[in-house]
Amino acid sequence: MRWLFFVVGAAVLAVVAAVIIVLPPSSEAPAPTAGTSSAAKPPSSQPTPQVTEFTDNCGTFETKEKAPYAVTGYWIMPKSNPCTWRTQLKEIHDVGGDTIIRIGYGLQFRTVSDDGDILTRDGELDSLYKACEEDGLSCHDAAERDLKQANPGNRIGRTYVYRTDESFGDNVFRCPQMEHSIRAGKRTYFRLITQPDGSDDATCDFSRKGASYDLILVAGAEQDSLTELLRLGDQFGMRIFPALPLAPRDPNTPIRAYKHHLGTLTTLTRRILQDYGARFADRDSLGGVYQPFEVQMSATLASNPTLEVYAEQHTIVEQVLPGKPILISPYMDARRRVGFGQTPKQVAEAFKALAKTGVGIIAPQDSRGTGKVGLFWPDERDTEVDERLRPVVGESTYGTAYHGSTRDYYREMSLAREEMIQAGYEVQLWANVEAFEPSGEQPCAPQGTRGKTDKQRLDQAVTMAGRYVQKVVSYMWSDFMTCGQPSLEEEITADWQRPIAVDAIRRSRDIQDGVEVRGYNFKDSTISIQWSGGAKDLVVSAVGWLDDNPIEELPEGMSTAWVPFDWTQVPAGEWVRVTVKAPSGKASTEPLHVRIAT
Repeated sequence: MRWLFFVVGAAVLAVVAAVIIVLPPSSEAPAPTAGTSSAAKPPSSQPTPQVTEFTDNCGTFETKEKAPYAVTGYWIMPKSNPCTWRTQLKEIHDVGGDTIIRIGYGLQFRTVSDDGDILTRDGELDSLYKACEEDGLSCHDAAERDLKQANPGNRIGRTYVYRTDESFGDNVFRCPQMEHSIRAGKRTYFRLITQPDGSDDATCDFSRKGASYDLILVAGAEQDSLTELLRLGDQFGMRIFPALPLAPRDPNTPIRAYKHHLGTLTTLTRRILQDYGARFADRDSLGGVYQPFEVQMSATLASNPTLEVYAEQHTIVEQVLPGKPILISPYMDARRRVGFGQTPKQVAEAFKALAKTGVGIIAPQDSRGTGKVGLFWPDERDTEVDERLRPVVGESTYGTAYHGSTRDYYREMSLAREEMIQAGYEVQLWANVEAFEPSGEQPCAPQGTRGKTDKQRLDQAVTMAGRYVQKVVSYMWSDFMTCGQPSLEEEITADWQRPIAVDAIRRSRDIQDGVEVRGYNFKDSTISIQWSGGAKDLVVSAVGWLDDNPIEELPEGMSTAWVPFDWTQVPAGEWVRVTVKAPSGKASTEPLHVRIAT
């Protein structure tokens, strides 16, 4: 499966010209609608579960959605208990999830002892690799022995380690006479001998001349977790994004990848992806791959060497896994009181730099969970920030604390995306809404202070992403969606039918003036409009129309409602509140704030 993308064309210009709600740059503006493109269209339907339920030694698991929510993808942590995968995927699928993104591991440069044992960064014996032995030698010394037998001038110059709960096939090896797997207890180690510059010698001739090689020692699992995840993905009708190796960090600037080790990282990535290509290239459940090295979206991002990692890995993915995109999830920082806070337009420039590396999906973190960006409307700039943000920005107004709201940032990035698509780059913009708070009395994760949030705040985050994104995902399922009483998962299950409105614009239909609203759960709904001169409740089924067919370029489940409304009764420049209410009485908890041009 490949999410390929539309180029905005003449149809967009016509749509934008028809929109009457026009706002200043710091205010709300409608998102353009995608037109036609020569690029292939994304699939019109989501994966379908293979069965309605299945039973194995972990229990019986139904595969029917129970409470489909606006967020349709989640990050998950590796777990040693195989039954945990089934439970997590069932829970995620119950609330409408169709995408799983794996947290990954990092490639690490290591030193070795005089006995050839792998040492930790602190110089201690690393027990994870102690069991790796061949012929009574450590795996490091055995590899160097074999190299020297080919040519006495050969040696191991640098040693790297990489741990994973995956296992690989023979396609991870380039030169089988020098590379192989080693079984030790419940671990399978993979010995890779590579060129320091990241290339692979097609001849596999280690005897021609003495040379320095890199050793990559992979501590893998006895059973392959990715095979299991893809099988579950098939059963539940979900797409899996396994993590690529994380680049070693620059010791002087840890937020950057260390260029000194990029050649070895490239080789390891190529080998793993070649193995994926041989085993999984035709699997629909393999949605793509995830690069977990995070970068801040800033105006200077183009000079960050981490982008070389993205570009190198994109090239490899394109070669061995055609049709499978790389997903990345950079973060934003909108704080005014820090020197590295960025404006929406600066973040949009960063989006362009990321798109130029060839990655297929950019899912910026909304950064509300960390407190680096706030959720607010332009007319709320003088409002005091949510008290849950005070540990990060102190007692302040939104306008004093932040350069803009998450909505401002996603809007600017959507415009940058259109520009990149016009330039020939196939890229999607997803919203990664953070399902946690900066701190909490009972932290959700084993490490750190991040606390539980609630569905109302998550609804607000979905609202702020607007119609600017193609999908909404969330970091992450465990432990943020499952901690607390009630858990966020339980809150969604109980309240999933509540409407969420994400965007409203003035739009006429035939000769009638009116308002078009987009969002979730609009069936049999009522649209309420409030302004200084009055309020109006408009039942969609009685006076308007509802289109709940899937909308290309917009998240699954989003529908469009229209009702007549005479905008001349609203004073020019006034902010209007738009709310959507279901027949049950449940109303969208975050009203839309819109205004017409002055």
